[in-house]
Amino acid sequence: MSAHPSHNIPTTEGLFEAGAVALQSGRTFRNMRLAYKTFGTLNADRSNVILYPTSYSAQHQDIEFMVSVGGALDPSRFFIVIANLFGNGLSSSPSNTPWPDVGTRYPDVTCFDAVHVQRRMLAELWGIHRLALVYGWSMGAIQAYHWAALFPDAVERIAVVCGAARCAPHNHVFIEGAKSALMADAAFRDGVFTEKPVRGLRAMGRVYAGWAMSQTFYREELWRGLGATSLEDYLVTFWETNFARRDPADLLAQFWTWQQADISANPLYQHDLPRALAAINARTLLMPGDHDLYFQVEDNRLELQHLRDAKLAPIPSVWGHRAGNPVSQPEDRAFIEHHVKALLSA
Repeated sequence: MSAHPSHNIPTTEGLFEAGAVALQSGRTFRNMRLAYKTFGTLNADRSNVILYPTSYSAQHQDIEFMVSVGGALDPSRFFIVIANLFGNGLSSSPSNTPWPDVGTRYPDVTCFDAVHVQRRMLAELWGIHRLALVYGWSMGAIQAYHWAALFPDAVERIAVVCGAARCAPHNHVFIEGAKSALMADAAFRDGVFTEKPVRGLRAMGRVYAGWAMSQTFYREELWRGLGATSLEDYLVTFWETNFARRDPADLLAQFWTWQQADISANPLYQHDLPRALAAINARTLLMPGDHDLYFQVEDNRLELQHLRDAKLAPIPSVWGHRAGNPVSQPEDRAFIEHHVKALLSA
């Protein structure tokens, strides 16, 4: 199975100009832009569409390895649209939004806001009104859940990989730790970064490393398989550098989006999570990582009680949260692909 689509598969990249968007917060986001990349060809009746939203701090090139001929996200069969989440540096983000919406005036975006713009993009660019699947990992999975709850008649299936219907309280606390490490840098003053927070980014990476991977991953020294020569080398090479690629204000903006995530936090469901889950018509696949420290299996198990057509299939992996992003784990990838293929054939 190739890591990238075959060369004869058509791909396009672009920006959807959404104009002035009224947000849940009451603010208006002027000149809002949604960056996307597509793979494959839309069929005549537009029934072969898979939406694949990005995860925390990821851009489309970071997650497109899952798109491959013969895989579950097969561009020879499906028209696959990767939607870049706001705050990732490609779609509208603090780093690319002009004055006056800069610094502390940046209009924060919820997942509710994000999926509404994604829906407009699909309709206006391609005439797409129904999705065969929304597939997502982590914050991508949260967006998949929002799609199914907010547009129940537009979504046939969702694959929720290491995600949940809302940001759990403990997940909120984990984010507080990573966020606070970044904001503790001297470069962060009066709510804005005055220069690159080198120490803050390093600290955030180290905090994150303790949550993203399981205790067993570290005990078994699986980082050696990634080419790291010591635990310290792994932390520097893989975690200190991971978030340093991104603008720090973008990282904080996506943390805000993540912490506010809740499929019921809107006028439609008025914070009634069981009602929001019960409204989902999509065939739902819940794939938590069985060693994930912040999107726990138990969160999905509690959601399952309210879903009308759902299956729980925990990924058996010591890679923790990263089990759902199987860049270096062929067994985890095979497990995910097997269940998503079954979902698509159902």
